[in-house]
Amino acid sequence: MGSVPTTGPLYIGTSTIHICTASVVSSPTQNLVITAAHCVFGGSGRGMTFVPGSVNGSEPYGRWTVVAAYADPAWIHHHDPLVDIAILKVAPDQIFGASLQVQQVTGGNKLIAAPATIGQVQLPAYAAGVGGWPFSCLATAHRTGRYPTVTCSGGYVLGTSGAPFIQGSNVLGVIGGLQGGGCLPTTEYSSPFNAATIALLNRAASGAAGDTLPAAGSDGC
Repeated sequence: MGSVPTTGPLYIGTSTIHICTASVVSSPTQNLVITAAHCVFGGSGRGMTFVPGSVNGSEPYGRWTVVAAYADPAWIHHHDPLVDIAILKVAPDQIFGASLQVQQVTGGNKLIAAPATIGQVQLPAYAAGVGGWPFSCLATAHRTGRYPTVTCSGGYVLGTSGAPFIQGSNVLGVIGGLQGGGCLPTTEYSSPFNAATIALLNRAASGAAGDTLPAAGSDGC
């Protein structure tokens, strides 16, 4: 498939190695990205970089530097898989000679609470590594307990954590949560998006200081 402008790989600093997937989420500040909390390997997230719409290492919409990360206290203190979600704030970038926020360049998906009956979602993602092409699955989501779940034909391996569950112009999940997103490449989970997730987004948009996240724990696989 072609790339999705709002979605791209998340890198360790300015290296060529990407380790997760992230996507732009709509906000008043236009500078927020969403991923799985376990993708922020411990610390503030500062210096990680996000490349939306990338195809085999290209940077069609620029490379955006993370300046703060936000997560639920239950993740920070207990690695609670029900809140394996992080909001990342990225610095503005110079695009065509103008200082712009990422959402001004790529657009963004509106974060919503996942309904009881979710329906069909798309999961654009990038496997970990250097370069690489985006891929996607379109499938009907269901729930495994409280966790939104999608079953795809495969390919959702290391690096796809944080990939968004997109429905229309909305995002209602990211790969993560139960088993760190799933022990099998054919099954993808998300922590449930709810009022607390929306509150997390609002805190990130408020200008509050970012959080210090713990190193990722065991996924139980």
